[in-house]
Amino acid sequence: MSIADLGLFEMRRVSGLGALCELVAEQAARGAAVALLAGGTDWVVEQELRPPLGAPAPGGAGPAAPPLVVDVSRLSDLRGISIYGGTHGDTHGDTLRVGAATTYLEMRRSDAIVERAPLLARMSRDVGAVQIQARGTLGGNLATASPAADGVAALAAYDATVVVQSVRGERRIPMSALQTGYKRTSRAPDEVIVAVEIALPERGSPWYWRKVGARRAQAISKVALAGVAEVRSGRLARLGLGMASVAPTTALLPTVRALCLSRPLGELTAAEVDAAVAQDIAPIDDVRSTRAYREHCARGVVRELLRQLGAPV
Repeated sequence: MSIADLGLFEMRRVSGLGALCELVAEQAARGAAVALLAGGTDWVVEQELRPPLGAPAPGGAGPAAPPLVVDVSRLSDLRGISIYGGTHGDTHGDTLRVGAATTYLEMRRSDAIVERAPLLARMSRDVGAVQIQARGTLGGNLATASPAADGVAALAAYDATVVVQSVRGERRIPMSALQTGYKRTSRAPDEVIVAVEIALPERGSPWYWRKVGARRAQAISKVALAGVAEVRSGRLARLGLGMASVAPTTALLPTVRALCLSRPLGELTAAEVDAAVAQDIAPIDDVRSTRAYREHCARGVVRELLRQLGAPV
């Protein structure tokens, strides 16, 4: 399917977030599918894998009804990058807010993100080619919920909060509660992803991004690790982790995190770090890599991150 094939679908535009929520609620009440289209870098490709329009649905339930496609790419309510909170001259307590329809190219070029959330900027450089970066969005990454999504791994490392909206009001979902299974989320059918919010770490806090793939960019990762830390007196005061392509969902590595926060970095050993990684991942063999290679890479990138923080692993 190409962009030209969008003419096969009923398409709408709405005037604002309120109208969008009403339209999505109407579709959900009827049990009808709706696709919110911003960049289309995931959704357009997925249509190639679906039965042709009008073909019988799986299980013989009759023709598969095409979704209503709603163009949200120009909604100002879903765009923008801002930092708020804290006090004048004091950045403690600052929160970064990124609209769901903000593209990776916009994040990569944002002075606010480069300065205060450099992991997001660095990750954005590795999302496909520049053409993909110019169209792909954080909201689309979150809605698709692919376990290989670079953006979701980075947001997990920041312990981000996903802001969703419906006619019932606004709701905030922690990243730890967003993904419920392979390409499934806790977002209700009538909810729209509006933005992502990040409680920013202290200025200069260490961060880590490593994407292992066939190429540095323009490739889906075999394994990717994002990490954000705060270190005080040889101990971790904060450690956020997100690993892609090693489980049915983005892996938050809770065992690794608990181990690293439990005692000084200098007391950690490679053997216990490796054991913690093994508990937190469940990689598979697929067309991009093997389970054994992913396990090897996962151990390696976690150790590399901890060495950069001062652990003798």
